Amino acid sequence: MRRGLLFVALLLSTSHSIAEEYDPTTGLVIAEGWQLVRIHCGGCHSHALVTGQRADRQTWLDVIRWMQATQNLWQFDAATESGILDYLSANYPPQANRRRAPIPPSLRPPMDTNESR
Repeated sequence: MRRGLLFVALLLSTSHSIAEEYDPTTGLVIAEGWQLVRIHCGGCHSHALVTGQRADRQTWLDVIRWMQATQNLWQFDAATESGILDYLSANYPPQANRRRAPIPPSLRPPMDTNESR
């Protein structure tokens, strides 16, 4: 029994040595496409805004479309957009133990620019 537990402990400690690598400047997971996100997303806001979110590919696309429609985010060529979406959906996917999904743009109230805060 002890030998079996020792083997499991050794196996678990080995699997943790293959941990994700993070860019020390941005906090982004270093994986294929990370530099696209570093360049295109970090040009307007903190990378922490990206790393703190989780979404599936469609929701990441919805976020991009919302930023393009309301925040002056430029249009991407197809390869760039696909690379960004591949990276985000693979490295920042939805997690069951996180807060609720973002409210879809179609359900958000319209922004009233004349409203005082």
